[in-house]
Amino acid sequence: MRNLNRLIETVQRNCHIADARHARDTSLCIYLLQMREHYRWEHDLPLEEQPRRSDLGAWLAAREAMWSVLEDAAFDAIPVDGHYLDPFDAAGINARLAPEGLVYGGGVGRFRRPNFFLARLERVEQRDRLRVLVAGCEYARDLSAPPAVLRDDIVYLRTESLRRWLWDKVELWRIKKTEGALASALACYGFGDNAAQALERMLEAETETVILHELGEGRAELLLGTPWRDMLGMLSSRRAELVARAVRDNLADCASTLPTLFAAGAEASI
Repeated sequence: MRNLNRLIETVQRNCHIADARHARDTSLCIYLLQMREHYRWEHDLPLEEQPRRSDLGAWLAAREAMWSVLEDAAFDAIPVDGHYLDPFDAAGINARLAPEGLVYGGGVGRFRRPNFFLARLERVEQRDRLRVLVAGCEYARDLSAPPAVLRDDIVYLRTESLRRWLWDKVELWRIKKTEGALASALACYGFGDNAAQALERMLEAETETVILHELGEGRAELLLGTPWRDMLGMLSSRRAELVARAVRDNLADCASTLPTLFAAGAEASI
C-alpha cells in the first residue's frame, strides 16, 4: 500500500510511547526478559540465538533514553488512505487496512496499559458470534505483546507473538527442567528431537487453544455483563485486577476451552 513505511513508523512511535509510560511497571526480572525478547524481534534474531550482553546493554540504555523523551508525548493519529484516525479506533482502521492485507490492534489492556501492533493479515474467521483476525508477521509492536485479545466482539490473534510466548516458556523450562504438566506437554510435541519443528507443531495446536479461550471469554462476558467490565476499569489494586481477570479466565476455560479439548482428546494442550 502507499505510505506503508509512514504507517509503520506511526504505529511504532505509539508503541514506544506506551512503553515509555508502562514498560517499567513490572518486576525487574519480567522487564529484563521482555526487553531481551523485544531486542530479538527488533533485530530479527533467531529464537534460539542469545543476544550479546554488550549489544543488548547498549540497546537497552538507548531505548530507555528515548523513552525519557517520549513519556509525556501524545499518541499520534494513524494515517490511512489520506485519513487520520484515532489510534484506539481499531475497527475503523481495520476496515481500511483489511483490503491491503494488514491488521491493526489498538486498545487498553491490563492495568490500563495501551497496546498497539501492526501485522500482516493471515486470515479472517467467524467463530460463534465473534470475528477472528489472525495476524502473521508483525511490522510494529510494543514491549507487551499479548498473543490474543478480545475487543468489541473481535478476537485479535497474533501468531508471531504466540510463537515467541511459547518459546519463552520452553526457554524457562530448559533452565530448571522440572517435572510436571509443561514437561509432559513439551514431550508430546517432541522437543527432545527437533526444537524448531516441535515449536511449529505446538504453535499450530495452541493457536486453536487460544482461539477457544477467547471464545470462552466472549461467553463469560455475556454471563458477567457490563458491570463486570465497569468494575475492572475501577480497580486500583493490581492484585485485585489480576484475581478478577483470573476468575473470568477460569470461567472462559470451563465454558469453552477445556470441554472442547477433552472432546478432541488433545492431551498436549490439556
